[in-house]
Amino acid sequence: MAELTAGTWSYDSAHSEVGFTVRHAGITKVRGTFDQVDAQLVIAENIAESTIKATAQIASVNTNNADRDGHLRSADFFDADTHAAMTFESTSFDLDGEDLTIAGNLTIKGETRPVTFTGEFTGAVVDAFGATRAGASLSATISRKDFGITWNAAVEAGGVLVSDKVVINLDVAFTAPEA
Repeated sequence: MAELTAGTWSYDSAHSEVGFTVRHAGITKVRGTFDQVDAQLVIAENIAESTIKATAQIASVNTNNADRDGHLRSADFFDADTHAAMTFESTSFDLDGEDLTIAGNLTIKGETRPVTFTGEFTGAVVDAFGATRAGASLSATISRKDFGITWNAAVEAGGVLVSDKVVINLDVAFTAPEA
């Protein structure tokens, strides 16, 4: 296994996914991704001092349903015309073996809240082309209401169309700085 060398690692969008899951009508889960994401991972000599900054373009939301994606971009949800991106900036970075916890500030629709992502550091390897890659799989659960996303509709049998709880799922890869 390769090492996490100090320096600025580049986000590998071709091998990464930033997604979300939300319960719909109380019976199913709808999944989506943000297809335009950029991130910068700075690995420090002391791993606990490492940082990450990420930006996802709201217009790139993709649930494989054009009508729903348009509604998500509207003022009812993300308001992409006013708030073009959501951002995350870490405040702490804890790697203990494979256990990874990254806390930071998530900003969606102009509202910033602390969020903690937990999951697995999946390793670092030198690929077939000589590049060093590192990956992680992380998730966090947020309340969309905390970010001013409150649109909903009642369901005839009781409950609401869109749950408040949203799970953000990150499966991300980064490439090491060139030596």
